[in-house]
Amino acid sequence: MPAPRVWFHLIISAYGSWLPGDPRGFRTRHHRDHVDGDYKSPPPVGIYDELHDANQQSLTQPATVIPTTLRPIVGSALRDRFNEAGGRVLAISCGGQHAHIQVQLDAGDARVPLRNAKRTATYAARNAGFEPKLWAIRGKIIRIRDRAHQQNVYRYILDHAHEGAWVWSALWKQNEETHG
Repeated sequence: MPAPRVWFHLIISAYGSWLPGDPRGFRTRHHRDHVDGDYKSPPPVGIYDELHDANQQSLTQPATVIPTTLRPIVGSALRDRFNEAGGRVLAISCGGQHAHIQVQLDAGDARVPLRNAKRTATYAARNAGFEPKLWAIRGKIIRIRDRAHQQNVYRYILDHAHEGAWVWSALWKQNEETHG
């Protein structure tokens, strides 16, 4: 009997795009430390400036912003790598600071397919002449709970077109690579 397949919402941040101390709000890994505020309700101005400055100083290069012309290349590389690995990509967006992917994979650990997709997208960006580090370490893996959650994630990903992201969906009848 084949392994069960589940849907995931994967979020990959560009290098240096969301650091501890960020004035937009932030979370520590596994929520180890209590942090006032988040991206919907940012912390009080200046409260984490020292932490943010220290983390910016620790970067080996300036924070990466994925150029508009590179977003279709990176997004397509992510999509194609998941599809080649046996995944089923439903929607993907690639913006200046992060990418979102809604993909169906075999149940279990999505870290390996995510790591491989990031690597493939990095090679595609390098082949297009982009030299800086592309991705932050890891990524966020959210297992989609039910149909309503799946539909919300799908709409959320497509809405990134309004922010200038390159967006692709398997459900569009004519899927021209010019959205966003």
